[in-house]
Amino acid sequence: MLDWLRRDPRAAPTIEIAGRSLPIEVRRLDRARRMTMRLAPDGSTVRISMPRWGGTAEALAFARSRRDWLERQLVALPAPVTVQSGSPLMLLGRPIELRHQATSRRRPILEDGVLHVGGAEASLAPRLRRWLQERAIEHITRDLGQYCATAGVPVPRLALSNARRRWGSCAADGAIRINWRLIMAPDFVRRSVVAHEVAHLLHFDHSPAFHASLASLFEGDLAAANAWLKREGRGLYQPFG
Repeated sequence: MLDWLRRDPRAAPTIEIAGRSLPIEVRRLDRARRMTMRLAPDGSTVRISMPRWGGTAEALAFARSRRDWLERQLVALPAPVTVQSGSPLMLLGRPIELRHQATSRRRPILEDGVLHVGGAEASLAPRLRRWLQERAIEHITRDLGQYCATAGVPVPRLALSNARRRWGSCAADGAIRINWRLIMAPDFVRRSVVAHEVAHLLHFDHSPAFHASLASLFEGDLAAANAWLKREGRGLYQPFG
């Protein structure tokens, strides 16, 4: 039964998967016509979207009925990676090698597929994250400018996102946010997300007009880009969480 309700009516429901107790995050959406479920990229949460009228007990029953699917998704997640010398990293869809030497310069320098970085090993992860975010700003700013010019719209405010739920977003005021981890993906994947958000500057919905605009803006294969994110997207959360 719903033991979590008896313990604390305010507590989030949970489900036991592969020996782990995962919270179930329920989102009720006006536009939702059915219940959908996915696992957070880091495997920390089960996320269910449902119509506004749906009940929490119904969402929990839905998750339990698909326990085997959730377990397969959880087992398939990439193993945690420790950032250290020799760790493989990805930049623009290509592998680069991390080479750490404490006496080298603290700021990372990329030469011939090797990323040289000095300083304390304990601070490698945050410094590499900042370096990747700087590369993300450079590339995404260029992508955004190109697509806005094609669409004939002003370049909006851009910010990097650390979102767990989506790769990009466009606010009602036109501000665009793009997940910085896309700098690790191939160019066509990152650019597909930027083009998607620029298309929202023309059509703030997912209507046929929006999809037509996106198809005219993006020069690549949208289906291939979406398939890559579905297949490889979770790996972009390693090793930085």
